[in-house]
Amino acid sequence: MSSGTESLAGRVASLFDGASLPDPDPLPRWLAPLPRALEDFGLSIAWVVVLVNLVGTAFGFWYYRFQFVAEPSVILPLVPDSPVATLFIALSLATWKLGRESETLNALAFFGCWKLGLWTPFVLVAFADGFLAANSLPMYAFLLGSHLMMAVEAFLIHRYSDFPVHAVAVAVAWYGLNDVVDYFVPLVGSPHHTLLPGQRIVDGTITHLSPTHEIAAAGAVVLTLTATFLTLATRVKKLEATDRR
Repeated sequence: MSSGTESLAGRVASLFDGASLPDPDPLPRWLAPLPRALEDFGLSIAWVVVLVNLVGTAFGFWYYRFQFVAEPSVILPLVPDSPVATLFIALSLATWKLGRESETLNALAFFGCWKLGLWTPFVLVAFADGFLAANSLPMYAFLLGSHLMMAVEAFLIHRYSDFPVHAVAVAVAWYGLNDVVDYFVPLVGSPHHTLLPGQRIVDGTITHLSPTHEIAAAGAVVLTLTATFLTLATRVKKLEATDRR
């Protein structure tokens, strides 16, 4: 085998390197619901997962292209919720693989994948008629399945993160701010949540129908609260396990 071929083979093998996976923690099933084999597989192909999420991020920004035009430019960083969440998990896994991990990034990634991975399927099902009228069935199925996979990959993070309180605080602040401006007190213009069925742009302002707006808001707030609970519970259980050793 030539040196060039050996080099290529080495690069491919490195994508699936599972030799240095972090040891699992003795967490209860409700905090670590994925089978050990699935956790190991996901972490062993971390670079593939990073690439998939970066592609998802690019697709998400494309999907939001019409809303970007309607929103004030100052608020745009808070608009594309799902693409930002996939970017967070891509960066979280990449920095872990490079040995430069950030606990703040890890917490943001968990919150984003848990919250948007479940909020989007929630509204897709709750307002299925409207979404199916605006999207083809394959696109609807893709949006549903891809977001559920975000919720799954959130549970890889506990293997390499301890979710310290300061990191969780940053994630709560970011996603709490998102909830506030998306549903309750917009900084400029009208609320800035992802466009939902029935919304229209009237005289440059996006309308927000009731009770669609309130139902979506309830789902978002509940998921922010549960993400806070899950990360802090993981922190506590890891500390308890350390104390028992």
